Amino acid sequence: MLFSPRTRFLLPALLGSTLLMGFQGGDPTPFNKLRSGLEYRIYRRENGRYVLRPALPTAGDPTYAARVGRILSLHLEFRTATDSVLMHSRRQGDGQPVRVPLDTVRRQQGGSVEEALSLLQPGDSGVFRLNVDTVFAKSFRQPVPPFIRRAGPTLTVLAKAEKVQTEAEALQEVQQQALLAQERAKKQAAQQALKDDARIQAYLKQNKLKALKTPGGVYYVVTKASTGLKPKKGQTVSVLYKGLLLNGKVFDSSERNGNQPISFALGAGQVIPGWDQGIAALNKGSKAILLIPSGLAYGPRGAGADIPPNAILRFNVELVGVK
Repeated sequence: MLFSPRTRFLLPALLGSTLLMGFQGGDPTPFNKLRSGLEYRIYRRENGRYVLRPALPTAGDPTYAARVGRILSLHLEFRTATDSVLMHSRRQGDGQPVRVPLDTVRRQQGGSVEEALSLLQPGDSGVFRLNVDTVFAKSFRQPVPPFIRRAGPTLTVLAKAEKVQTEAEALQEVQQQALLAQERAKKQAAQQALKDDARIQAYLKQNKLKALKTPGGVYYVVTKASTGLKPKKGQTVSVLYKGLLLNGKVFDSSERNGNQPISFALGAGQVIPGWDQGIAALNKGSKAILLIPSGLAYGPRGAGADIPPNAILRFNVELVGVK
């Protein structure tokens, strides 16, 4: 997200991690302090080492006015008073930095995350200790979660400032990164598709199954033929099913749901793409095995605890209704 820092600060997940920067959080060096009470240490890397910058005036960084109206690109980590990691931007954001607009209003909110970030210049690494009530009131605009309050009265913010850009420069960079990410995803998907196809063919050979293949890449083995009509796009189909991983582990089935078939509009994207393709290849009343590549199932994200990333899925299905 580009220009909504408050949203980025809402701690959407709890992830364990290491520190963002090369120095350790246990540094015994005393914190410097602003008039607002915000405590800080700011480092700059020189000759391969992090060197502590001199204390700033208690009113803040006098050079900040030159950065107002620009976008600060940085990485952030939030930790409770007991050092539990709440947010780690490198891991949660696929390695992409957080981008924060710099203005005088946010800076003037004493004891806030925004005031802390106003002290950073490109290349700086900062450690900030803030009052947890102040941060949640001024930066996050929400009550302090009980588990954070129980950890103690402070919140530690680690920050690594990369660059300051104009809004246009930041937007252009975000767009370029999005294009690169799309290209990486396409390449990875193509490589995974080849792996999946090879695994499915090996599975078919091992289990002595003869399969057909849809144009989109789903393999299907008809185990009970039928002379019923094939469903058309937009029709509602009803299917009894059992879903398994290739190792035989069952992750879902009609039996678990009172042996009631699942009904959906074919080709409307209400189910995974592999189902839309595979069911469309069957006649009403037929039974079949569908072998669905991960790219037509749940892909690199997987689904819950039962379906891991890049899992090929097997479904034993019976097309019981078409209308």
